[in-house]
Amino acid sequence: MKPTDFAKHLTAFFQTYLTSQKNVSKNTIYSYRDTFKLFLRYCQEVKQIPAERLELNLLTNDLITGFLDWLESERKCGITTRNLRLTAIHSFFRFVQYEEPTGLFHLQKAMSVPMKKAPKAMVEHLSPEAMQLLLAQPDRNSLKGRRDLTLMSVLYDTGARVQELIDLRAGDTFLETPPVVQLTGKGNKTRRVPLMKNTVLLLQRYKLEQKLDSPSKNEHPLFTNNQHNKLTKEGVAHILAKYVAAARKTSTIVPPKVRAHMLRHSKAMHLLQAGVNLIYIRDFLGHVDLKTTEVYARTDTETKRKAIEQAYPDLVDPQLPDWNQDQALLSWLSEL
Repeated sequence: MKPTDFAKHLTAFFQTYLTSQKNVSKNTIYSYRDTFKLFLRYCQEVKQIPAERLELNLLTNDLITGFLDWLESERKCGITTRNLRLTAIHSFFRFVQYEEPTGLFHLQKAMSVPMKKAPKAMVEHLSPEAMQLLLAQPDRNSLKGRRDLTLMSVLYDTGARVQELIDLRAGDTFLETPPVVQLTGKGNKTRRVPLMKNTVLLLQRYKLEQKLDSPSKNEHPLFTNNQHNKLTKEGVAHILAKYVAAARKTSTIVPPKVRAHMLRHSKAMHLLQAGVNLIYIRDFLGHVDLKTTEVYARTDTETKRKAIEQAYPDLVDPQLPDWNQDQALLSWLSEL
């Protein structure tokens, strides 16, 4: 069977374009891979077009729109997920239009499918008091408790993404003055983030206790599970959920569900509230564009507005009479 043009370009898209030319992160590749797995499934099950018969000229606006609607209606995906899938498809079309310039008009028509507008969500974050309460939960007298405290402290103090945290190696922490940790983020870009004194002390004791303080252990994962393997995202989520449940037994200032990314948001919000410039926060978080960081400033403004509203005195007496019932006033107005 002769390979189709779609199969040829999709293979090149993943094996050459994304990895060698764009140098995107492995998580982006996984996300794009999942998009096309779902797309092929939609074509097979809904449109009765098997993968071996799928060609570029079949990738029309209607097919793409139908796929996106199927994601929402059948798979119950939200608007954000829908737009992420469309981003992967747009990226593929942008690659193909340079490989197949004769089909440029058809490809650009397919690329014209717009993103769906979603309501802007407020950034979920913890207050400083909630963060302190959460960090007070691990048992410092146990080996696992000390590991969990160090893990959560590093996650918050560095503002790391959860993938950046679990990818940390022992040699990525530099605890001499000035203490920093080297994070590898999206697109394999590295950045160095300063560490606060308390986190440095926790890391020094943790590395010594785990025998990670020698140069021979530099490539060893910094945080491991019970099987001494690198922690997973699910493992980090389980650790957080355990201490969130413990914290809520004494106070409700910690929300019922805390995701690892909320600690990153919390660090950014706390830096902003402390008067740190947005440009520094952008570099601290590893954002490419300052517009991404500005969401924290918008969120903080909304928080201040709500606080002012609650503290603002009620200057209008609710007992004042309704002007509609004042006949003298109505007569005077009608004579104007």
